[in-house]
Amino acid sequence: MGPLVGAIDQGTSSSRFLIFNPKTAKVVAQHQVEIQQKLPKEGWVEEDPKEILYSVFECIEKTCDKLKQLKIDISNVKAVGVSNQRETTIVWDKTTGIPLYNAIVWLDLRTQSTVEKLISNAKNDKNILQAKTGLPISTYFSAVKLRWLLDNVDQVKKAVADGRAMFGTVDSWLIWCLTGAHDTGVHCTDVTNASRTMLFNINTLKWDPELCQFFDIPMNILPEVRSSSEIYGLMKCGALISVPISGCLGDQSAALVGQMCFKPGQSKNTYGTGCFLLSNTGEKPVMSKHGLLTTLAYKLGKDKPAIYALEGSVAIGGAVIRWLRDNLHIISSAAEVEKLAASVGSSYGCYFVPAFSGLYAPYWDTSARGIICGLTQYTNRNHIAYAALEAVAFQTRELLEAMNKDAGINQTSLQVDGGMTTNKIMMQLQSDVLGIPVVKPALAETTALGAAMAAGAADGIGVWSLAPSDLSTGVHETFEPQIDPVESNKRFARWKLAVQKSMGWVKTEPDGNGTVES
Repeated sequence: MGPLVGAIDQGTSSSRFLIFNPKTAKVVAQHQVEIQQKLPKEGWVEEDPKEILYSVFECIEKTCDKLKQLKIDISNVKAVGVSNQRETTIVWDKTTGIPLYNAIVWLDLRTQSTVEKLISNAKNDKNILQAKTGLPISTYFSAVKLRWLLDNVDQVKKAVADGRAMFGTVDSWLIWCLTGAHDTGVHCTDVTNASRTMLFNINTLKWDPELCQFFDIPMNILPEVRSSSEIYGLMKCGALISVPISGCLGDQSAALVGQMCFKPGQSKNTYGTGCFLLSNTGEKPVMSKHGLLTTLAYKLGKDKPAIYALEGSVAIGGAVIRWLRDNLHIISSAAEVEKLAASVGSSYGCYFVPAFSGLYAPYWDTSARGIICGLTQYTNRNHIAYAALEAVAFQTRELLEAMNKDAGINQTSLQVDGGMTTNKIMMQLQSDVLGIPVVKPALAETTALGAAMAAGAADGIGVWSLAPSDLSTGVHETFEPQIDPVESNKRFARWKLAVQKSMGWVKTEPDGNGTVES
């Protein structure tokens, strides 16, 4: 066995660690642990930073144990990459290494009143910061979450005043802890994660003093911004002690790399907790006129150019299946949804808009809430399961239509990845709704692959070639549209009517501790 590369894939629902063979891009060993989400109030979503860290430790150790069982020497692992849920906000004490509050997850809505106030002060222009950030003012991004922590958590206020506070997204927290924490920990992030904070200028590739002033964020708590592929530091504990951490990408950028979307115009759609459609736009940022985000795709080396992407983000994708399981209890496992949907083959007029965290692209409406409509006495759990899958497909169509308008060209197929792509009913439904082929790679979890590629290709590591001739795309499965486009368009139009009914559901006012409905 030649050199191997590890990848931490820390997502909203789970952590995993995978070890890849760079020659074949195949997984040699892996382990996964589910993460508990805390929902202390309506609209609030938190996770325990220590649980996130310990889950990563567990995944690394268990995967290395599996490597030993395969009679493979752990010393073959030459580098580790990190891929992470983006925007999720953590503040910790750099002297003790203890988090000062739970991680506020990207889905969280507690900052809705703050967002409304900021937009109101900006003459109702939610895109006032778009030229610098590529983003609308939204609860989605890190700056408003960090502002909430500074305003509402005394421990955070005091730590900032004392010079003890560190801010980071999940990548920063993990890299700092894994490289030695309060002893030798490296406080850094990469350009893709920094571009999701609203504090980072995507043109200069630096933290922006004016943006920090806009949100009143002290710049001394921010991590150093690095490229997505370079040696940040060495692992200081566990089975992989002294192995370099040399790759870092936000999860959607990692999936773009893992799908080999290295040319302008190449796109992918990832079905994870949310749904994320990214299209490579090359070395210049393209500002969307149709509700998409402009973001950093990757920067694969200190001296390599920054590559940009247009992104369509949907908050609730695979999370709707978890909701059916954990909240409604109409299924006992995610796999059961496919059977229920297959048993009816249609929602029979039932439409589901899962706007649990408002609507993201292309609407950016934080006042929307989830609805299920078109119910009759005939409707049963099978129809609701089908409508849930259909909702994910419809949301993806909205993203793709906006992408086509911004790019001025129509996509002729869609590359897909992520956990939901194992659901064949879902993939066929997606092709039917879009009216174009849906192409699934042999390895559905391309996020970890992208992080491993970035780590293995870094200067000083050099075990993974990103030369086009060396990239293996593997076997693909293709789903072709099977229904009449007229029928597809009719169902899509009905769903858009349901979307309109979900809007304007909630207005907020500050309650001193977040937001309340009124």
